Amino acid sequence: MDFTPKTTKYKQKVEDSFDRQKFMEFISAKLVKVTPGYCEIHIPYNNNLTQQHGFFHAGIIGTLADNTAGYAGFSLMEESSSILTVEFKLNLMSPADGDLLISRSNVLKNGRTLTICRPEVYIVKDGKEKLCAASQSTLIELKDSADGNNRNQL
Repeated sequence: MDFTPKTTKYKQKVEDSFDRQKFMEFISAKLVKVTPGYCEIHIPYNNNLTQQHGFFHAGIIGTLADNTAGYAGFSLMEESSSILTVEFKLNLMSPADGDLLISRSNVLKNGRTLTICRPEVYIVKDGKEKLCAASQSTLIELKDSADGNNRNQL
């Protein structure tokens, strides 16, 4: 679907928010692509991000799905708005056994307050991508209050 962002600075807004997330830096996540209603983030393999079998941990997969959904939705919101996840569901479909974790999310519905997104998480092994998780997220746009309280710093 084609979406029109509410600000021409949507990409910078997403990049600035991503840079404030110290956890993304900690897990070596890279914001790869942002377009209106779409986000892609990569995480390279790191033994510190694995579970007992050496696969990426479900918590990392869930974090990646949550962030790509959030930023896909955030790209369509007012410049002074902020965003929070209201709900998300994650289906783990195969082990995340590989060298690179990739999440891509698209906005399905951009409402006045709530936005629905569909992230898909892939594992790359031996140069081949395999779907390892699918998610659905509901996000809420937090708009500036009348008193000028800028929530964009969340």
